[in-house]
Amino acid sequence: MRSLQAKIIATLHVQPIIDPKQEISRSVDFLKQYLRLNPQYQSYVIAVSGGQDSTLAGKLAQIAIQELNSENHLQQYELIAVRQPYGAQRDEADAQAALAFIEPNQVITTNIKTATDAMTTALRTSGLAVDDMSRGSIKPKMRMIAQYAVAREHQGVVIGTDHAAEAFAGFFTKYGDGGTDINPLWRLNKRQGRQMLAALQAPHSLYEKVPTADLEDERPQLADEAALGVSYNDIDDYLEGKVIAEHAAKTIENLYLASEQKRHEPVTIYDTWFY
Repeated sequence: MRSLQAKIIATLHVQPIIDPKQEISRSVDFLKQYLRLNPQYQSYVIAVSGGQDSTLAGKLAQIAIQELNSENHLQQYELIAVRQPYGAQRDEADAQAALAFIEPNQVITTNIKTATDAMTTALRTSGLAVDDMSRGSIKPKMRMIAQYAVAREHQGVVIGTDHAAEAFAGFFTKYGDGGTDINPLWRLNKRQGRQMLAALQAPHSLYEKVPTADLEDERPQLADEAALGVSYNDIDDYLEGKVIAEHAAKTIENLYLASEQKRHEPVTIYDTWFY
């Protein structure tokens, strides 16, 4: 195994093989324990897009909520799913299928188009260009603001969907979809997430669809693999300690090294990792 590969695997805690049912139970117990240890919170809040990651995290959270409510008759917990399209979502049918599978206690819609467009206009009035990539960074930050507003009014905790096959590359928006309280999928690669959804008997369409962040107006539904420049199959193999093509391994390692700062809290004078 390559030395940097071993470091990345250890840092992200990826296992080469998982028992999907065991990891489901592990994640559910983790989510339950967090609420037990923090009795000031009564709900989990998660943005549901219709993709694999939010479908899995949402279902794990709802199982945790149901089990907690069954075990604890003094406090009733709930899962709040937040729908956050920018205008009309092209794959809205997938989002609705995900909600049907997750069965949240509440669904709240916070369309981010007005807020995103207003921020874009304000920035351009200040003399900034605000190109398509910049707007693609504004959208998840607007979503984060709305999620925390929902969480504040429902004594909630915001669930993130980040996992190893994205975290290695910093493939998230810092203080956007990366701004969360708890990440139950951390340690899993994309393949393992699919295995868990299959074990949960999710509709195949929700984990067999092409993953996309859908943030750029000029490149709608851009596949994650196109944005990353490497396939999830290669990423998963690499994170499981397997040998992959040299060019793919180098792409993964370059992405990891270039995104180091995104996986850390704001740097203080006491941090030494960047010296």
